[in-house]
Amino acid sequence: MTSSSYSAADKPTMYFIGVTTGKSSIMKVFPAWAAHLGLGDVQLKGMDFKWHDDLERYRDAVSFIKQDPLSLGALVTTHKLDVVKACRDIFDHFGPYATELGEVSSISKRGEELWGHAKDPITAGLSLEAILDKDYWSRTGGELLLLGAGGSSLATTLYLMQKKDPAAWPSKIHVTNRSEPRIEEMKEIHARINPGIPVAYHVCPEPEGNDQVMDALPPASVVVNATGLGKDAPGSPLTHAGVWPKDGVVWEFNYRGELVFLDQATAQAKERNLRIEDGWVYFIHGWTRVIAEVFHIEIPTSGPEFDKLADIAAEVTGRKN
Repeated sequence: MTSSSYSAADKPTMYFIGVTTGKSSIMKVFPAWAAHLGLGDVQLKGMDFKWHDDLERYRDAVSFIKQDPLSLGALVTTHKLDVVKACRDIFDHFGPYATELGEVSSISKRGEELWGHAKDPITAGLSLEAILDKDYWSRTGGELLLLGAGGSSLATTLYLMQKKDPAAWPSKIHVTNRSEPRIEEMKEIHARINPGIPVAYHVCPEPEGNDQVMDALPPASVVVNATGLGKDAPGSPLTHAGVWPKDGVVWEFNYRGELVFLDQATAQAKERNLRIEDGWVYFIHGWTRVIAEVFHIEIPTSGPEFDKLADIAAEVTGRKN
């Protein structure tokens, strides 16, 4: 397969490399944001791939973006690791997080050079700061459970491990994953960067194993679905029998799909006094960081201008904030 399988863009174009891109709210949000940001006559196009698709398909897409003058870059979800695995030689440069994580969530151009950046540590950090107050961990003593050891989960740990003040650390991090290889990759990275946060790694092939890890969490712990289950694939990493931590925080990285994980939390929300957050803030930060990179503009990460972008997104999607 060659780049001829894609047609040359007729206007400045950003791409969305995902699984079911047409279902994403960004298809409604992007035109409204583009107008507000003064980007001119630009467009966003989806490129859908299967999970762990043929490497040649990724090479085809990335080569096309690099070669086509009006194709400016892309946001990558789900396929972040696969894109690097398939296309490492096509990129001219990688940002520091992309090198550390071996993944890209942002593809952009600087002149004729193709750049790959991993924005998730920034996005995860900004989102977590929006959900938890700055003294949350020291005040509560809660632990963090990350269900899934993929890129978003690793990025969240990377963000936390950059904080040198132990008061800004969870008392312990738990990471679960269905298979061992991703756990081992995470361990290797943590061995280089962890300043001293206790981390427990759990291989849990079945949801019941995740239940057991969650059941043992102390009060005020934070439970995160970083698996993609509920959006890109059906289901939840937990069973309906799992017991959520008392006074805990539930964070679903996704904001669309079946979101069974959130339904399970909602069923115990009153009894366990849970605070439940979906992936909307993550969505806003994730897209604005990449749009800023692709179009070479400044977009604030907080304050009135950021709030305006969030309001625009909520308005065009009919979301009630």
